[in-house]
Amino acid sequence: MIRPASAEDAHLVYKIMLSAFEEYRNSDTPPGALAETVSSIEEALRNGSEMALLYYLNGVPAGTVRFRTDNNSLYFFRLSVIPEARNRGIAKAMLAWLENYAKEHGLNEIWCKVRKSVPRNIRLYESAGFIVFREETKTSSSGATIQIISMKKKIS
Repeated sequence: MIRPASAEDAHLVYKIMLSAFEEYRNSDTPPGALAETVSSIEEALRNGSEMALLYYLNGVPAGTVRFRTDNNSLYFFRLSVIPEARNRGIAKAMLAWLENYAKEHGLNEIWCKVRKSVPRNIRLYESAGFIVFREETKTSSSGATIQIISMKKKIS
């Protein structure tokens, strides 16, 4: 089951995200997701600056994704599936939900950013019909450089 998350669900969104991103904690450039807090997510959901989904597997919260829209597109981020529930189609199911949401709201595309250093995530999005449209180098708060790939999918 997939359902929209409310501000009261921020703790679940946070817990799933932390579980999914934990494997990157000791990387050269740990992701910003690990520095977020329940209250920052709760505030963003409450004030409407972002929305989120929760995916339940056998009644247990196992996946989440956060997103925002503008006049033409839906940008999603922090797509997270708990490690023990991976490779079961959860990420693709949430992507399909986002595509349907975008279509229902008259948006032209959905897009995301992914680290070039995580090829399995790039392959996931490619397998769902996304294409690379931009590559850039960003500097993290620690001063390290990170190669970022932006990927999009047109909504018909």
